[in-house]
Amino acid sequence: MLIIIAWRNLWRHRTRSLAIITSVALGVWAGAFIVSLYYGMGNERVRIAIEQEVSHIQVHHPKFRDDHDVVFNFALDSLEAALRHTPGVKAFSLRTTVQGMLANASASNGVQVNGVDPDAEDKTRGLKNFVIDGGYFEAEKKHQVLVGKKLADKMKLAPGNKIVLTFQDIEQNITSGAFRIAGIYETANAPLDERNVYVRRGDLDDLLDTPGRGTEAAVLLTDESELPAAMAALTRQLPGLEVQDWRAISPETALVMSSLDISSFIIIAIILIALAFGIVNTMLMAVLERTREIGMLMAVGMTKLRLFGMVVLETLLLTLTGCPIGFGLAWLANAWLSKTGIDLSAIAENLLKGFGYGAVIYPDLPGDKVWQIIQIVFVTALLASVFPAWKALKMRPAEAIRH
Repeated sequence: MLIIIAWRNLWRHRTRSLAIITSVALGVWAGAFIVSLYYGMGNERVRIAIEQEVSHIQVHHPKFRDDHDVVFNFALDSLEAALRHTPGVKAFSLRTTVQGMLANASASNGVQVNGVDPDAEDKTRGLKNFVIDGGYFEAEKKHQVLVGKKLADKMKLAPGNKIVLTFQDIEQNITSGAFRIAGIYETANAPLDERNVYVRRGDLDDLLDTPGRGTEAAVLLTDESELPAAMAALTRQLPGLEVQDWRAISPETALVMSSLDISSFIIIAIILIALAFGIVNTMLMAVLERTREIGMLMAVGMTKLRLFGMVVLETLLLTLTGCPIGFGLAWLANAWLSKTGIDLSAIAENLLKGFGYGAVIYPDLPGDKVWQIIQIVFVTALLASVFPAWKALKMRPAEAIRH
């Protein structure tokens, strides 16, 4: 009965009720859209980290990641055999990496030299697709190098230029080799492009004196769900090596994903606090306009508890009416933008590349976040209804009737 009275009360002032419903709908839509945008950016960062940077799994000597010294290497043949028999492996790249110096006639810069097999590297992280100037490695040519666009711009390098790479070999002797730039590449992570150059593993092994050995294996799986089984299998097959997933290799990416819940919750809370003030003001106005009516209800025997419940129900009914509309708008926006994406390349491409994000964001709203937003909206509406309901309880029937 109380619900029917509260529902009818709402539509005695349609304009005011529709204003609150619209506010709730827009607040829910804004909160849901921002959450989906956050998760879209997070998913894009994880996709780029896995597909373009670190892959799902990497294998190293246990001490290699302490100082990235080439002396911490391992035999590649046994590792390759293990990878070929590991379920869920889509592609893998065996690498030799060493810290060194890139120099030309006018400048020098510290880099990580990555010795790779061109075909395997292309299958694992699509390196060939990132070449924007010049070409990829040519089979008949030796001592070719791919340089990142940011480093090329910084040192004014171009395809065909000759550079010298200097580093320490396995005996800790300084060694160097002349390489010719085959192409300039550009990924979604400009800082990594500036620090990494790519050469053939055979060319680098000759200079380091590490034939048949390597320092890193990057493993791309067919799906993220294969990760636990592949990690367990490789850890069991490679007892002397360190097997790590992308979360351990790229902790900053894992941190982005773990912070999404907190950051999205804060944004939603700010939006709904602003919404709560609007609900309080409107419901308070509704209560004060009905002072005489409330006085009469109390005079004919309506208890304070039922009066309190009536005002709270009116607020909740308004909120629960606006909530589905807001989620409907959010669903429509996500359904469209998850296919087309939000292209930010015109306004923030370089900024996003500086942090390893792609320029196109595909919003994604997880189902559990919908339920979380509903709970937050319900609690906000409940809290916002308390003050107007308390003001109604403070009225004295005789004074309210004479109002």
